[in-house]
Amino acid sequence: MIRVLLADDQLLVRAGFRALLDAQRDIDVVGEAADGEQALRQVRELAPDAVLMDIRMPLMDGLAATRLITEDPELAGVKVVILTTFELDEYVFDAIRAGASGFLVKDTEPAELLRAVRAVVAGDALLSPGVTRRLIAEFAARSKEPAAVAVLDRLTDREREVMALAGIGLSNEEIARRLVVSPLTAKTHVSRAMVKLGARDRAQLVVLAYESGLVRPGWLG
Repeated sequence: MIRVLLADDQLLVRAGFRALLDAQRDIDVVGEAADGEQALRQVRELAPDAVLMDIRMPLMDGLAATRLITEDPELAGVKVVILTTFELDEYVFDAIRAGASGFLVKDTEPAELLRAVRAVVAGDALLSPGVTRRLIAEFAARSKEPAAVAVLDRLTDREREVMALAGIGLSNEEIARRLVVSPLTAKTHVSRAMVKLGARDRAQLVVLAYESGLVRPGWLG
C-alpha cells in the first residue's frame, strides 16, 4: 500500500486528489495539510511514502517544507512531488534542487497523477514527461560551473553514459533504445549510479549530472 500525504491550502484541491487516490486499491491518503508547517509535522508523525506538496502555502511554503523533509535522514524514504499551477512554475527549479523527486501540474490527467504517484515511490521520477526536458533545460541555463568530477570515479563507463542520458531527460526506455539494451538493463544502470552517488532519486541524479560537469548546457539540442 502506497501511503500519501496531501499538502495544499485549497480544500477543494485536496478533496479532489483524495477522492481519486483513495479510490485506488494500492494507494491510501493518510493525511492532509493546509500549510507547510502542518505538512512537516504530519510527515514526521505519519512517515508517508509520498507527499504531494503545493508550493504556495501559508506559515511555511512548500519549498521550505520540502528542504526540511529531504534534509532529515529519518525521512529518507519520503518522496516529495511538487504541485504547480503552471508547467514551469518559477519555483520548480529550486524545488528540484531542494530535493523534490519531481513535479506535476495541478490539472494533470487523473491517469497521469496515479502513474506519477506510483512512479515516484518506485524511484522513477522526474515526472510530467511533457515538460521534463524544459525543466532540465532551465536547470542547465542556471547551473554553476561544474565542481571537481572525482565523484564520477565511482561509476563505470557504462554508468556514466547512462547517467548522462538521464541527465538530458531520457527515460529508461529511451536510454535502452539509444544503447541497444533492454529497459531493465538501462534501469539497473541508473539505479546503480544512484546508489554509488548517494542520490535519493532520479531527479537528484540529474542535478548531479549537471553539477559534476557530466552534462553541460546546450546538450539538449
